[in-house]
Amino acid sequence: MLRSDDGTTFRGWAAGGSLTTRILAVNIIALAMLAGGFFYLESFRSQLVDARVEETASQTRLIAEAIAAAPDGGRGPLIAKVGMATGTRLRIFDYGSATDNGRPQLDSWAITGPTYELRDPTMEDWQKRVARFLDRVIDRVVGADRPKDFAEPRNDELREWPEARGAIETHNIITSVKRAPDRTPVIIAAIPIPGSRPDRSQVLLSTENQRDITRIVRAERLRLGIVLLIVVVLSVLLSLFLARTIVRPLRRLALAAHRVRLGRAREVQVPRLPSRRDEIGTLARALSDMSMAIRQRIDATEAFAADVTHELKNPLASLRSAVDALALVKDPALQQQLIDVIQDDVARLDRLITDISEASRVDAELARARFETIDLGVMIEGLVSSREVRNRNGDVRVAFARPHRGTAVVFGDGSRLTRVVENLVENAISFSPKGGLVQVAATRDGEDVLIRVEDEGPGVPAEAREAIFNRFHSVRPETEQFGRHSGLGLAIAKAIVEGHNGTIEVQDRDNAPSGAKFVIRLPVASR
Repeated sequence: MLRSDDGTTFRGWAAGGSLTTRILAVNIIALAMLAGGFFYLESFRSQLVDARVEETASQTRLIAEAIAAAPDGGRGPLIAKVGMATGTRLRIFDYGSATDNGRPQLDSWAITGPTYELRDPTMEDWQKRVARFLDRVIDRVVGADRPKDFAEPRNDELREWPEARGAIETHNIITSVKRAPDRTPVIIAAIPIPGSRPDRSQVLLSTENQRDITRIVRAERLRLGIVLLIVVVLSVLLSLFLARTIVRPLRRLALAAHRVRLGRAREVQVPRLPSRRDEIGTLARALSDMSMAIRQRIDATEAFAADVTHELKNPLASLRSAVDALALVKDPALQQQLIDVIQDDVARLDRLITDISEASRVDAELARARFETIDLGVMIEGLVSSREVRNRNGDVRVAFARPHRGTAVVFGDGSRLTRVVENLVENAISFSPKGGLVQVAATRDGEDVLIRVEDEGPGVPAEAREAIFNRFHSVRPETEQFGRHSGLGLAIAKAIVEGHNGTIEVQDRDNAPSGAKFVIRLPVASR
């Protein structure tokens, strides 16, 4: 038993095999249900035969009563006329008298000639032989009853007719259905003739070859067969067309996904199937977008690894040079300078590795994070107060315009959003002059919450406003000691903001000669 991602359970053939085979199998099952019409035809034939048997019994009873009412000399013309009109063979047998020799006293065929013909199947054309073969096959499939074979007895005597003997014994009408050599039904009915004299009892025997029953059933079977054949052809063609429109694009997608997995080609074009507006088209475009996203992620990872290598080489080269020189220098003052350089390089490496680790796991941690409602006013107020208590602002003042409680509420990861504001405040302080002012604000703007961080520094040139959010891109003040920042702070801030479905950008300050204004826009938390 297999279970899909949505919990659906598959068993047996539905869980394996090609899609084309399963489509054909489902349609063939539907066709098999349509073929069940042959069982209905067997029921129809049985009902038709039963109706004819009842009709024959009623007809035979009426003929027997008419014979009983006719004078002896009028019985022969009567049965001849009735036999010709109904297409039956009528015989009258005497029984229970000394003159009874078992042979019919009257036979309509002896007067009129045969009214039906028992055809020899070996003398018929091939179409009839094919029809009888199909009759045998279908009768075997549907489990039809097999009546006894009918043949005129060699000695046409009363004892050769069990129906006549049964009618004599039961004093009632007896009917039976037998099968002629060409598989057409023969209906036999026998009934005692009422009003017979004690010394002369008589029984009427009627036989009739109901060829029209077979003709009707075969005609209906032919119509059903033609309809079934047409439906089979159309169903197979439609199944193959459906399989072609489904299986071929799926195979193309599978092949492209396999090539992506092998990674042998740098650019694997997953077909987007723009003309398809169904689920397969949606799947194709989703796989194409996914492969592009994976490619971009791989490219970004490779670029990040190259940047990390480059950034680590500088402090390592400086550290190695200082360590090599330390073993050769004997002057204590120069040794102390080299030790200071080593400590700075170690601290620089520590900050760089910490920031690299932070930047590399931001996306993964955001994907697993459990978001909750956060009041940004309370969060930023706690951050600003904590910096003041720890005296982390230096000579720069940090002011926060706290919004009304509940007006700046977003849905997200509190620790990550705190890191974003922390990075922006730290960046603003580093660019602010002594005694400068950094202003932080959080306000509601329609369906968004805006966070603004403004400083009085030199600002960001228009051509660099996109690049400053790239990893390891750093434009630092000239007075700042080299290596104190890794160039990852704004890149980390952007990744976190975009992970919260927000945006971040840098602008010029309003009504101010200089300075930068960072603006974060986050969707407000739905209540």
